[in-house]
Amino acid sequence: MSYKSVLLWIVASGLPVASLAQNPAAIPCDPLELVTGQASAVDSTGRADVLRLLEHARSTYELRKAGRAYELKVTFTVNSGGQTEHDGAWQMEDVFDPRLGLRWTAKASDGYAITRISQKGLMYGEETASYVPLRLHEARAALFDPLPSPEGVNLGSIRTTTVIYHDAPLTCILLSAAGNGLPEPASGRRWDEAEECIDPQSELLRTHSPVPGRYFAYEYSDASQPGDRALPRKVVVTEGGRPVTTISVESLTEIASADASLFLPTGETKANGRPIAMGGAQKISRNFGTAPTAGAGQTVCVFGVVTSSGQLMEAHSLQPSNPNSAAAVAAAKQMSFARSPVPGEPPQQYFVFLIRKFAVAQ
Repeated sequence: MSYKSVLLWIVASGLPVASLAQNPAAIPCDPLELVTGQASAVDSTGRADVLRLLEHARSTYELRKAGRAYELKVTFTVNSGGQTEHDGAWQMEDVFDPRLGLRWTAKASDGYAITRISQKGLMYGEETASYVPLRLHEARAALFDPLPSPEGVNLGSIRTTTVIYHDAPLTCILLSAAGNGLPEPASGRRWDEAEECIDPQSELLRTHSPVPGRYFAYEYSDASQPGDRALPRKVVVTEGGRPVTTISVESLTEIASADASLFLPTGETKANGRPIAMGGAQKISRNFGTAPTAGAGQTVCVFGVVTSSGQLMEAHSLQPSNPNSAAAVAAAKQMSFARSPVPGEPPQQYFVFLIRKFAVAQ
């Protein structure tokens, strides 16, 4: 269920990156695109402070590491307009006991349901579909692992700036993989950068954007804060400038112990074999010589989930108004994502961001 952002860039055949860099496509305007001015590269002296801030913000979501039993109840509503599966109301519940493990369930108003049990290094599951739907994967990532680990970004590029959000200053951190060869823009964010904006006083994550066009806004008013951990009261996910998912933490309650019977898999569940694990996110950049439709906007990001069998599911554009949007989605669906299974590891699905750059003919 992790959402460690694997900042992997694969530049395919086509125009070299340098030629596109001469005419960089601007990041589309969005109310949650907070870094619009200059951002400064972090030198070796300031790097440790930035990584510490990231680690503290990340640790607040790691409820199970606190070693206390709890019950968590979450609801979320999906309104994707049919771009992804299972629009409507969802319910999700977690029960954790450090002695027994984790049991979580989720169900959608259209009948989809899933149960997962993790205990002593083993995982069991039942579900009504062949993969975990994108919006459920998204909700669990938003609540439990929205930020990459400091180890995962330490070798990459880090830029920072201060912005004002809801009348308060935030430290925004721009992260990208090492060796991408892209120049720093005069202002604003690059397409390859993740944007993490953190309140420097509370050290809580306020906005999270793995790619331009996709944003998570975190609200903490009246939030549950067991010990030194904290979950937001609400997370609103927007894509292409409109809300698509609203996640609400209804209750987070510490308990003395959980009911042990909840963690006993049935014979049928055991017979199902190892269930699908929810992995991180991969970014892939592809360049094209000529845009299918010339006009404003040369870059489109296609977002979807890759199943354990390598299929791209629920793919849609994060820049739907871009004239090249439909072509980018169609091209993404033609790609192969098949991977060789790793012996000893469970089947895994992961998010994919396909950043397709179209060079408009001159």
